[in-house]
Amino acid sequence: MKNQEPSRPVVHFDGAPLSIEDICALSGRSSSAQLSAHEVFRARIARGADFLDRLLREDGVIYGVTTGYGDSCTVRIPPERVAELPHHLYTYHGCGAGRMLSPEETRAVLAARLASLAQGMSGVSVELLAQLEALLRHDILPLIPAEGSVGASGDLTPLSYVAAVLCGEREVWFRGERVAAAQALAQAGLKPLRLRPKEGLAMMNGTAVMTALACLAWKRADYLARLAARLTACNVAASAGNAHHFDEALFAVKPHQGQQLAAARIRADLASERPTRNEQRLQDRYSLRCAPHVIGVLEDALPFFRTLIENELNSANDNPIIDAQAERVLHGGHFYGGHIAFAMDCMKNAVANVADLLDRQLALLVDTRYNHGLPANLSGAQGPRAAINHGLKALQISVSAWTAEALKLTMPASVFSRSTECHNQDKVSMGTIAARDCLRVLELSEQVLAAMLIAARQGLELRCRVEPQTLVAPALQAFVDDLATRIALVEEDRALDADLQRLLRAIRSQAWSLYEA
Repeated sequence: MKNQEPSRPVVHFDGAPLSIEDICALSGRSSSAQLSAHEVFRARIARGADFLDRLLREDGVIYGVTTGYGDSCTVRIPPERVAELPHHLYTYHGCGAGRMLSPEETRAVLAARLASLAQGMSGVSVELLAQLEALLRHDILPLIPAEGSVGASGDLTPLSYVAAVLCGEREVWFRGERVAAAQALAQAGLKPLRLRPKEGLAMMNGTAVMTALACLAWKRADYLARLAARLTACNVAASAGNAHHFDEALFAVKPHQGQQLAAARIRADLASERPTRNEQRLQDRYSLRCAPHVIGVLEDALPFFRTLIENELNSANDNPIIDAQAERVLHGGHFYGGHIAFAMDCMKNAVANVADLLDRQLALLVDTRYNHGLPANLSGAQGPRAAINHGLKALQISVSAWTAEALKLTMPASVFSRSTECHNQDKVSMGTIAARDCLRVLELSEQVLAAMLIAARQGLELRCRVEPQTLVAPALQAFVDDLATRIALVEEDRALDADLQRLLRAIRSQAWSLYEA
């Protein structure tokens, strides 16, 4: 649910469903987080913590509260030590490694954990939720190592860094600096928490890291699919390809909606007073002719991925579940990240295939055997200087390298389950690894798209030299005109790395509105 203020929308955490867009808006700080102050919501949250307190007074046995963790669930905790247990949990899980999650990823993690705990089924206090909200509001970002989670029993190790920061321990990124968590909390006027009996488990024994990364991946994959259709249209026009390959009647007989959508987008971009048709060749090569069939797989999968990701986002996904209404403690395995693992493994496959499609399109464009009259390597040099200029020759090699690396990473992480923790966690999801892999595939694929933007700008300009009357639809022409303001034509050989980075930033900020309804 969103406040409709145009200046800075507010994402309300009140147990109502949130969307991928909500998490991404919080991640990029285009929205702010607000924990509901509604009495009914706060009473529901408090009821779970109160129920646990009563069970403790009555000497109830509660996993992770009066027992050890995991395989140590048979170990009874003396009553006088129960209060210490949550702090031991995040302490001994402080063994992460690898890169630190980016600020955007970290905000998404905080939001995903808050969304889950706001369901009111985790037995935590309102104070814990308020501290999480405060981290988002003040942009106090725990430094979270990316590696160390097997995706069940949740994202234990990375989330231990969030739990520790709530209590004033470890380090954060705050106001442009890496500082001690206690210092950042003090500067923001916050006090460290002392976790209640179930709150260490509730913070850590869930799927917030993989779900947060999945939200960010979904948004990037959706934009990648749109931009791939636009670039395909550019490449068809640049290579004097056949617009009739995207005919509506043709795609009506194979009713995959995503495939039809991709074809419709390309068809709309190529619409002009003089439809493109290559008289030399009845059928273009597959990377052009079958582009909707490749991009369409991703388009058809995205709604399914959204359902999986948003179901996980809006779930109570720790253990045990505390049903204060029915006064039951339900021991289960909702920390298992199988749905996110599946979504991320599938997404990286579909995305890498789109990168491969564009890599093949570039190979056609730079080759005089297949580009129908364009200069070799799309070089813009003319006259005597043409011999010493090489155009996009090296760029095509780099695109091939990035594509190969993306394809290599499509091996599903979820099939590499390991038995851990004395065979208590004997089947695990690897969801966080799958999500990190997917983000890396997206990163590589976006590099391919950035290179293809250079090729599109180059190819269409050179096509107009060959055929001055080349026409495309107004939306595509506006896109090409915008590209011309972002990157100069490559006439003399020059390093393209700065251009690539500038275009990458444009892609990741989703600078172009593509095919809006």
